[in-house]
Amino acid sequence: MDHPKKYFSKTIQTQHGELIIEGPVESALLETYHFHENLTSFRQPAQQHKAIVEIASLPEARIIIARHDQTIVGYVTYLYPDPLERWSQTTLENLVELGAVEVIPEFRGFSVAKNMLILSMLDDAMEDYIIITTEYYWHWDLKGTGLNVWEYRKMMEKMMNAGGLIQFATDDPEICSHPANCLMARIGKRVTTEEIQAFDALRFLQRYMY
Repeated sequence: MDHPKKYFSKTIQTQHGELIIEGPVESALLETYHFHENLTSFRQPAQQHKAIVEIASLPEARIIIARHDQTIVGYVTYLYPDPLERWSQTTLENLVELGAVEVIPEFRGFSVAKNMLILSMLDDAMEDYIIITTEYYWHWDLKGTGLNVWEYRKMMEKMMNAGGLIQFATDDPEICSHPANCLMARIGKRVTTEEIQAFDALRFLQRYMY
């Protein structure tokens, strides 16, 4: 499968300065930007910077960033699911995962993540994909936001809805392990009926729950 990518950018204003939302950004350019030291949700900043540079070089991958001058203050990643997850157990070449969304605390509350998701869907090529995201409450910054698990879930759901992702049922054990966890997905307009059926089968590997 080919993975054509079209670059988009927009500017948003915040009380801390102007942000450029842009992407997909190529790995060579990502490498030249400074990665903010408060981007620590998944790895240490230097390690995560290296990770998104490597991800951007993958054929299917997309990195969307929020940039303050030459400093990355937020990002969204799209790539094939981890080989250890059930979502990779498929022949679907057009199933990709929205894997990480992160914005530094200073720029939260300005719809930065929402704008990154909206911008990422401007490319018409996204209509060929099934895009999934798995939300687990143990990854959420409940302490930093002061929200309880249900308030955070509502916030995440609203943000994902802005990118066209809606909740889908599944029998995945990790998602079923807590009622706040969820699977969300966006099915592109050109995804075939056969591909949707394959996705449905993947969502319910325990046939008696299908």
